[in-house]
Amino acid sequence: MYFWKSISNEVRTVQSDFNNQSKTKQLIIGALFACIAAIFQAAGGLLPGVGYFISPIATAPILFCSMLSLPIGFASFVLTNLLLLILQPSELIVFPFTTGLLGLGIGAGFYFFKKRVNIILSGAVMLTLGILSLLYVFHFPVLGPASSDSFSIVITVLIFLFAFIYNWIWVNIGLFILKRLKRIIVS
Repeated sequence: MYFWKSISNEVRTVQSDFNNQSKTKQLIIGALFACIAAIFQAAGGLLPGVGYFISPIATAPILFCSMLSLPIGFASFVLTNLLLLILQPSELIVFPFTTGLLGLGIGAGFYFFKKRVNIILSGAVMLTLGILSLLYVFHFPVLGPASSDSFSIVITVLIFLFAFIYNWIWVNIGLFILKRLKRIIVS
């Protein structure tokens, strides 16, 4: 079955090749990905309308950094938050709990698990927890008027189903692009 297949050893090979690079090169790649993520995320506030279609792409740089190295991915996540504090502070409530957390969750899944379903579930759980904390802890209407401030099991299940499908798409995109970027990153 598709979801129970192991992810190829290609990801592990890229991770070991990346870890053999100098710390300076690793930090530069992490900083570059953080800048790209901050620009994509800031597009939601800087370009009203079309920017909201660009901002979900901010997951990709954090995802790739986390796929290569979890510590560099986390550093890139923190640096992106600091850059957003300067570029677009209004995005600081959304990025750490949705887009950035999604990239970290999937990257951690690639780091710790081999089965595709476990990787997808790790990202889905992280994204669900992020959205739920925005909704019910911070009372930020991330879903708009579709949900209320009171906890709802139906909304939680729907968020998890959305997060599972969204993570499945991002895992496939991440694997596809990692295969294409492999030569650039580890050369």
